[in-house]
Amino acid sequence: MIRSKKHGAAAVLLAFGVPMGAATSTAQADEEALPTVRVTDSQSAQDIKVDRLSSGKFSQPLVDTPQTVTIIDKALMQQQGATTLTEALRNTPGVSAFYLGENGNTTTGDAVYMRGYDASSSIYVDGIQDLGAISRDMFNVERVEVIKGAAGTDYGLTSPSGSINLVTKQAQRRDSTAGSLELGNSYTRATADFNRALDGVPGGAIRLNAMGQKAAVPGRDSVENDRGGLAASLALGLGTANRLWFDALYLKQNNVPDGGVPTVGLPGFSSPDPKRPFLANAPAVDPSNFYGTDSDYQKVTTQRYTLTLEHDLSPNTLLRNVTRWSQTQNDYLLTSFMGSAANWLTPNPNDPNSWSIARSTPTFLNQQNSILTNQTSLNTQLLTGSVKHDLQVGVELSQSKQHNLSYATQGAWPAANLYVPNPAVSGLSWDLNGGHAEGTANTAAVYAFDTAHLTDRWLVTGGVRLDQYRTSFYSIQACGTARGQPACTGGAASGSLVNAADLSTSGNALSWKLGTVYKPTPDSSLYVNYATAQLPPGSANFQLSSSANVANNPNYAPQKTKTVEVGAKWDALDGALGLAAAVYRTEVLNGIVQDPVSLQYAQTGKQRVQGIELSAVGNITPNWQMNAGWTLMDSQVTSGSAVGNDPDNLQLNYTPRTAFTAWTSYRVTPKLTLGGGPRYTGKLQRGKDGAIGTPQYADSYWVVDAMASYQITKEFSLQLNVYNLFNQEYVAAINKSGYRYTPGLPRTVRLTAAMKF
Repeated sequence: MIRSKKHGAAAVLLAFGVPMGAATSTAQADEEALPTVRVTDSQSAQDIKVDRLSSGKFSQPLVDTPQTVTIIDKALMQQQGATTLTEALRNTPGVSAFYLGENGNTTTGDAVYMRGYDASSSIYVDGIQDLGAISRDMFNVERVEVIKGAAGTDYGLTSPSGSINLVTKQAQRRDSTAGSLELGNSYTRATADFNRALDGVPGGAIRLNAMGQKAAVPGRDSVENDRGGLAASLALGLGTANRLWFDALYLKQNNVPDGGVPTVGLPGFSSPDPKRPFLANAPAVDPSNFYGTDSDYQKVTTQRYTLTLEHDLSPNTLLRNVTRWSQTQNDYLLTSFMGSAANWLTPNPNDPNSWSIARSTPTFLNQQNSILTNQTSLNTQLLTGSVKHDLQVGVELSQSKQHNLSYATQGAWPAANLYVPNPAVSGLSWDLNGGHAEGTANTAAVYAFDTAHLTDRWLVTGGVRLDQYRTSFYSIQACGTARGQPACTGGAASGSLVNAADLSTSGNALSWKLGTVYKPTPDSSLYVNYATAQLPPGSANFQLSSSANVANNPNYAPQKTKTVEVGAKWDALDGALGLAAAVYRTEVLNGIVQDPVSLQYAQTGKQRVQGIELSAVGNITPNWQMNAGWTLMDSQVTSGSAVGNDPDNLQLNYTPRTAFTAWTSYRVTPKLTLGGGPRYTGKLQRGKDGAIGTPQYADSYWVVDAMASYQITKEFSLQLNVYNLFNQEYVAAINKSGYRYTPGLPRTVRLTAAMKF
């Protein structure tokens, strides 16, 4: 095999890892980039194995990084036709959007659960937090980096389970043009990727990425995902000591959201009404049924602008500054339902065709999230005696805001026939009522990372981060008797605006990690790592509450996490195949627990997720690629019956005990490549809240996908993807009470024509 390198922000990456004493110019540095691309001939696809993380906080190759890391490269996403973050995350086991929301709130977008916890607030783009409950498109993404375990040192105030970072496409010093047209049943998607070096501009380049999609959701009536986006990247000074990138993104979505279908007839369903036991024998509904209305909508607009400046102080020292402003506007009406006894209408118990279910929970969201961030970091290498250090120090300042508007409604939607729902209905009207809520989080952080090369075989790597935070929240609501409204007091008329909340919290959160790596051979490692994280009240959703039974009460201390991991990694087959195995335990402290006698709440709860994770990614032969992962997770409430969990079943919610994913592709001839693989998700427990008659678990399932591609010419190829090859019916997500679920994707076929030169 011969090796070639991508261009792009390569000087940054080389500065992170260049050996001491190496005489490397910045021009040469620009020609060195990661990830490595292995090429067997001019028609071969990119390698799917990436050897390094994009952030300088991780100065070592993955084989020497003492943590479970999955990097999903764009080459793998292209083989699978993955167009959203949720689809890309199928390549790491046990990570998915299992949670459909609570009863009065349906989750949309990337509601990702990972190792027992909601990781939706720990999604980053190029190392900066990305806000909003939206579906993220992959048209401008080079790769997705999933770091599992406590990641507070890496990114600050994060979820207990880790972080997800999207690495975007940037301008490079080479000319290239690529485009694709993807077609399926009621599905059309087109993309374009155009990069040019700027003649006459030293180190100048520009890159444009565009995407347009009009798509119905397979197997779901009325649900749509329509979107369009444009991303631009301008680079100056590539190959010199001073470099600049300006990146901009505009993305617009116009969707019909999915409130799910009733769980009636699924395994574990019984009658929600003891007076109507016949409901337990009701047949399952058609999973394509849509229980919303023709008025349902979702409009999303995302804007993001990033300025990156880099200066080489020396061949081994890099100064970097990143400034970003981004904003996401998410406005929707999503009609869903609660399958409680009061909402079931059965006028003729002997005729299921006469049964209906109330469209009782029309959900409105008009939310704007914005973030302004500035990061300054210094990467260098230095010697202390005979010990070489790869060091990064940095400062991060950020202000995040969330603005919510509230609605008043009149009337109601008519009930939906259980087996033949009709979305063409009227009866509900709504308008903004003047109520609103504002959440603001200001954070200042300092951090330092170091990897000390004690010998050729021993490395010690560690980091520390201190976040000073202040979160404030206030809300103005219309008072009244409707669900969710504060009561009117002091003679105020119903509908009057009142101050419903004015809360704040502040403090310091210290996170740190320390790992030791032993290298039996240059291409393998054994390691042990300890890491911590903290999540103060309101950090995940900007909302503080005076309620005693929620962790967002500002009187509570931050939720604390610690992870211990022991593992081994091996870059086998001359570095072509990366193998990894890890045993880990994550403990979360400060859970909210109610005393059964005093009925008072306290932060004495503890939860634990421990398990094993195995993975393999790369080339078995020059023509045979694979990506596979397996995990076994044991989750438990170890102290107290934490709020939201069944006291008789201490397993954590939305955490499958076992999960497996595999994808392999083989180049049969220089033009023909075949690929595919199975995915398995074990049985998982939904949320707990006393709902009667609904399934307590979503059953396990296997899904198999397949692909065939043919390189017609050097520049043009066709690719056929078949999803859910055996048309397996399964529950992809279930809501907290088990009233509603999202059906899994049925067998779906898509054909992609791609051009690249």
